[in-house]
Amino acid sequence: MAAQLTDPLAHGYHLADYVIDRRIGGGGFSLVYLAFDMEGQPVAIKEYLPGGIVKRGELGTVVPISSEKEASFRYGMKCFFDEGRALAGIRHPNVVKVVNFFRANDTVYMVMKYEQGKTLQRHITGLEEPMRETFLRSVFIQLLNGLREIHAHKILHLDIKPSNIYIRADGSPVLIDFGAARQALSEDMLTTSPMYTPGFAAPEQYSQRDRLGPWTDIYSVGATMYACIAKVAPPPANERVEKDKLTPVSRSHAGLYSKGLLELIEAMLKLNYTERPQSVFTVQKRLIAMAQAARSQKPTLFALIKERLTREL
Repeated sequence: MAAQLTDPLAHGYHLADYVIDRRIGGGGFSLVYLAFDMEGQPVAIKEYLPGGIVKRGELGTVVPISSEKEASFRYGMKCFFDEGRALAGIRHPNVVKVVNFFRANDTVYMVMKYEQGKTLQRHITGLEEPMRETFLRSVFIQLLNGLREIHAHKILHLDIKPSNIYIRADGSPVLIDFGAARQALSEDMLTTSPMYTPGFAAPEQYSQRDRLGPWTDIYSVGATMYACIAKVAPPPANERVEKDKLTPVSRSHAGLYSKGLLELIEAMLKLNYTERPQSVFTVQKRLIAMAQAARSQKPTLFALIKERLTREL
C-alpha cells in the first residue's frame, strides 16, 4: 500500500533521544506521539507536519511538496519553534510542560510531559447526566489560572476546546496543544482551509486577525463551557455573524445551572470582542464569587440535623 503524504512515524522509530511508541493525537498542522526517553519515561512529542504543504520523505524526513510551499513551511516552522521556546519558559500546573524542543528530519519537534487522564471532550461524551456546576466551576477556575499565566507571557492559546483540555485523575485540568503557530501559518498562507476549530474559534480569528487578544481566548473558553452544558459546540462564529441562531443558554438551560453562570457564558460568547470580558481575571473572579456564594448557601450538617429534629418534634 502506498504511503500517505503525512504518515506518522512508525512504532520503534528512534528520534534523537526518544523512541516512538504510537500516534496519540494531532490534526492538519501537527502529529502528537507517545514516546519514551532513554530512561524509559513516557513523553508526548509534537511533530510540525502541516498537511497540504509537506509529505513524508525517506527515513522519516519531512519535505515540502513543492518549491512554492517551502516558504510557508519554513515560516510555520519558525513560528512553531518560537512557540515551543516561549512555552518552555512557563511552569504552571495547569499548562502543559514543555521539556525539550529540537530539530530533526528537516522539521521541528516539541517534547512535553505526558499527562495521564482523559480529555474534557471524552468526559463530556461519557456523561449520562448534565455536568455538575460544581465540577464545571472547579475545572475552569483552575484552567483560567493557567491561561492567566500564558497571557502574562504575551502568548495567546488560540485553540481552546474540550479536546485540548486534559483532565487528570485528580480532576485538575491542563491546557495542551496551542494554536498560535497554526494561526500564524494560516495568515501567511491565506488558506481557505482554516487551521482553527469552527464552533470554538472567535469571529476575529476568521477575518479580523489584527484584533486578536485575551478576549479571543475568552470566547473559546466560553464556547468550551457551552459545550460542557449543551454537549455540542455553539454554531461557528462566522455563521453567527451572518445570522445568529445561538439560543441564549439563560433560556435553554434555565433551572439546570445558576443564572450567574449562564449569563457569564453568554457574555463570553459575544460576537463583538469589545463586549466580552476583556481579561481572564475578570472571568475567573466571577466564577470564584459564584463558588463562594454556593458554599455559603449550602446548609451545614448541624443545620440539617437541627431541621430534621425540629420536624420530628
